[in-house]
Amino acid sequence: MSTINDSTNPVTTDLCQLVYISRITSTGLSSPSTLNDISETAVERNHADDITGILCYGNGYFFQCVEGSEQALTNLKNRLLIDDRHKELEILDFSEITERRFVSWSLRSITLERWMTKDPELKPLMPFKPYTWKSDQWRKFLDILQDYYEKQNRTGEVDTSPIKYSTLGVALSKVVGQHQAFFLIQTVLGLMIAATLLWLML
Repeated sequence: MSTINDSTNPVTTDLCQLVYISRITSTGLSSPSTLNDISETAVERNHADDITGILCYGNGYFFQCVEGSEQALTNLKNRLLIDDRHKELEILDFSEITERRFVSWSLRSITLERWMTKDPELKPLMPFKPYTWKSDQWRKFLDILQDYYEKQNRTGEVDTSPIKYSTLGVALSKVVGQHQAFFLIQTVLGLMIAATLLWLML
């Protein structure tokens, strides 16, 4: 079931912001390429629809901010509501804005990396559980993501694709070090499947 918390003020401008959180589903977890698939599809479509934004994943949760016309974001919201890779979608904001935060990115997909978990500003928001945040804490998190975007933009790392993972058997140290729960679960699932197949063969 989805919870829609649209702004009480009607959206009247051509430029709007949509911010939401959601939880990954078993369907999303079952594919090691979920984040890559989301990014690759979204980048192409968002570019065509003049949508920019950022997607953050960590600890089983998604946090996304996208910017564009009211109609483009409404269409995107409707697609998100029927996407079986996530659930319990809660819209934190759908309102008019005067300018874009992420003007150069059709969609930047990042995971909670070590620098984020150690950032003093992020300590009050860790562990990453956006459903437990106070009503205005998502704004602080979004500001931190914008700072990340601006830093990446200065270094020229614009619209780069996330790291590719083609198998479940990725090295555990790499999984834990860079990509936390999502890829750790993929590794565990892969080991469980391998153990089951071995047991059936004996």
